[in-house]
This record gives sequence, structure tokens and C-alpha cells, in this order.
Amino acid sequence: MNILLLGSGGRESAFAWKISQSPKCDKLFIAPGNAGTGQYGTNVNLKVTDFEGIKALVLANDIKMVLVGPEEPLVKGIHDFFLADEQLKSIPVIGPQQEGAQLEGSKDYSKAFMQRNNVPTAASRTFTRDTLQEGFDYLATTGLPVVLKADGLAAGKGVLICLTLEEARQELLEMLTEAKFGDASSKVVIEQFLQGIELSVFVMTDGTNYKILPEAKDYKRIGEGDTGLNTGGMGSVSPVHFADAAFMEKVEQRVIIPTVEGLKKEGIPYKGFIFIGLMNTHGEPWVIEYNCRMGDPETESVMPRIESDFVDLLLGVAEGNLNEKELVISNKTAATVVCVAGGYPGEYLKDKTISGIENVRDSHVFHAGTTLVGEDIKAVGGRVLAVTSLQDNMFDALQQATADAARIYYDGVYFRKDIGFDLL
Repeated sequence: MNILLLGSGGRESAFAWKISQSPKCDKLFIAPGNAGTGQYGTNVNLKVTDFEGIKALVLANDIKMVLVGPEEPLVKGIHDFFLADEQLKSIPVIGPQQEGAQLEGSKDYSKAFMQRNNVPTAASRTFTRDTLQEGFDYLATTGLPVVLKADGLAAGKGVLICLTLEEARQELLEMLTEAKFGDASSKVVIEQFLQGIELSVFVMTDGTNYKILPEAKDYKRIGEGDTGLNTGGMGSVSPVHFADAAFMEKVEQRVIIPTVEGLKKEGIPYKGFIFIGLMNTHGEPWVIEYNCRMGDPETESVMPRIESDFVDLLLGVAEGNLNEKELVISNKTAATVVCVAGGYPGEYLKDKTISGIENVRDSHVFHAGTTLVGEDIKAVGGRVLAVTSLQDNMFDALQQATADAARIYYDGVYFRKDIGFDLL
């Protein structure tokens, strides 16, 4: 079958690499893709939200399945667009319809869903510009630190942890009255702060059945020792040793089953991935957030650990028989080190020529913010490359990925050398 993959980041590079290995895939198209995805299929210069352009591409190339990488087209309703079109409705889209995508598209929606379905999550309330004073009053009752979350999509930047009441009041004021995060902060969720260690759990579901993919831990801060500004992710590791069988059993029983059953009970069709951001607090799982797609850079650590045919699993999602599909997970450890542009996550250097990828010895290099200019690979994004090594143990994986990242050069290249050290 011919498959279309939407997106251009490291996550999509890892998907493309995995899909291209399947005997069930004849041709892979990636829209828009990047300088690395072209080795796995055909890049097509289309925006992920150009639904009419995507329709034309699908019909012209006899595409039989669409895998949606990023959240934006899902929140904007690409799955619904396919279902509403006579020529497209029989072509499966892997990714939820618009209402299911609200689990990520609206923090307020997802918190209300968790509360209705008894999914363990931090206490919270949502406020708007009209209820600002009530928000100030609520802040005085929450304890510190306190978390403020922009309700809508804010490119990973809409979450603030405030250490003082004065800071929290000022941030709430700016989010609601000065559109600090644009329309995304027209509503703000004020949430209790959870202490613990974070991890990401990924579920594939056909709406009834589910498979739990390898868990991962990502590293968001720009600086070593988890210091500095938040980024889209500086690296990740999988598996996570503190997510042992007993903990994952709690996750399945208390979080995954109530989530999948809640979607079904509420009549929300959901075919795709559920990313569950968890806090492990004294061995108990608490949900921080849902996302309606796979994580990045976690996908770059998860995909190399999946040994079974990934396209066959995607067909299980599409056809509603995921329970009949085999998921085989490697016992090895994957570690991912992300190379970013100089200046990221602020104003960063662009259009720098990348060299040395051919010197990487025992890692996969998944492209993220790259483009081809003639024969040259140029760094054009904040996160440029994700270097992943799969080894017998975490120490070897981290050492290899870090050593291989150091073999790559472009002006301003930066990566953290301490990814995963907290787990050793």
C-alpha cells in the first residue's frame, strides 16, 4: 500500500524510517518532510494544514493510509475532513477526529475529561478574562509552587511554574489580559503542582483495543543538570527503570483503561495515539497532560525498540482489530541526544551547513529542522537532529549517542552531554 506521513520533525523521521522497513509499504510520501526523510520515501512540499492539497496528493498517488505526526492538523480536523469527503472517507487516517484531539487542543477539556472518568490528576480550575478576580482568589488557596497552563496549543511554551504568589498573579494577568500566548491563553488552567519524576507513556488504540508502546523519559531544559529555559525536548531515553511492572500495572488500570473506556462511553471516536504525560509521585501515577499524537523526541527512542511490523500495527488501528496484532518490544535501551541551533530556544542561528553525519558510527540520525539546498544539508529549525543509539544497557546507549552527536558539526551546534545521567 502507498502511505502518506504528515509532518517534518524528528518524530516523523523516526516514523518514516520505521514504516520504510515494512513489506506492507510500497511507496511512502512525506509532507513536507525534511532533508532526512527523503531517504525513506518521497518528500512533498505541502503544509500539514493544507487539507485540499493533501486531498489532491492522496487521490493522485493512490494513497491508502494517512499517518498524522503533529497535533495541529488533528486539532484543526483533518480526520473529519477525510470522513466528510466522498472520495476520501474510505481512506483511514491514523490520528483522532477533532473532538478527540481536544484532549490536547484544550487543557480545560482534558482536565474535565479526566475528572469525569476518575483519571488521577492534579486539582485545578479554569479561568477567563471575565473571571480574573476569581482566579486571583483561587491562587491564594492553592499553595506554592503553582502551575499555570494556557488552555490552547502554545507550541510547548504555554506552561508556567510559579514559585511565588506575586509571580503567579502577574503571569495570570498577562496570560488573560495581554494574550501572552495569543488565543491559547484566552482561558488559563490553574493547577496544583505535583512533586515527582516525569515520564511519557504511549498508547495505540483503535477506539476499543489498545497496545502500550515503550515508555520514555524526555529532557526539556536547555541546560545540563535540567537548568535554563524549556525547549521542545533535548533528548530522551527508553525504557525508564522506575516504570517497573508494578508501576505500569497501576498506569494501565488507573489511567489507560479509564481513558480508553471514557472515550468509548462518551461517544468520542479515537483511532491513533494517546500520549500520557505522567508524574510518578512516590510510586503513584498522576496524569499531567494528554497529547493526541506521539511525543518528540520520545518517538526517536521508542521506534527503534519496536521490533514488529509498525505498518501492521497501524492497520490494526485503522481496521479496528489491533488486539489481533503482535507488538514485540526490544529489551535493549535507546538513548536520544538532540542537536539544536545556537541560541535556541530563543532567536537561533539558521541556514548553517551541516557536516559529519557520515561519521556517525552506531546511531540513527533522525533529521528534524533540516532542509536540502543543492547537495548541502542546512540547519533551519531550533531542534536540528536527533541522534539515537540502541544498545544492551543505558550507559552504553547514552555514551554512544553522545559520542555520535559530537561527530556532527554546524555553526552554533549544541547538545546536552548529560541526557539520562539522572537514571544511571
